[in-house]
Amino acid sequence: MSGPHDFDFLHGDWEVHHRRLKDFLDEGSGWEEFPATSRCWSLFDGAANIDELAVPGQGWKGLTLRLFDPVAREWSLNWASSRGGRLFPPMTGAFGNDGRGVFHGDDTHDGKDVRVRFVWSGISATTARWEQAFSVDGETTWATNWVMEFVRPATS
Repeated sequence: MSGPHDFDFLHGDWEVHHRRLKDFLDEGSGWEEFPATSRCWSLFDGAANIDELAVPGQGWKGLTLRLFDPVAREWSLNWASSRGGRLFPPMTGAFGNDGRGVFHGDDTHDGKDVRVRFVWSGISATTARWEQAFSVDGETTWATNWVMEFVRPATS
């Protein structure tokens, strides 16, 4: 069952490798890859956190505010980008006994309604994986369109 310290693994600094479809709804559009860095810190004694993602090669930054709801025992993940300056609709969900976090929400992309899924997996002290997938058919099929591989930076 999910708890207020589920995202403690994410606190601190990360190097992030992105692999993203050029067109989120077209699996044949080809992938682009780029590096980023991320820094995450805790709020509300662990029941919230915020991270800032810097993508200097593309000239933008992003942030995620994560909030734990102790009554529902689930998280809301709230994303914003410096490109648009607004919060996207939240993703809500929880971590299961398998250590994976799965979060869902509704959004639009290029004027089409999409169901969005975020999955956190591969979590260790030095690695984590996030992926985003869209469904346009009521969750019958999913198209993964963005993957981020997190690795702790080497210490000197």
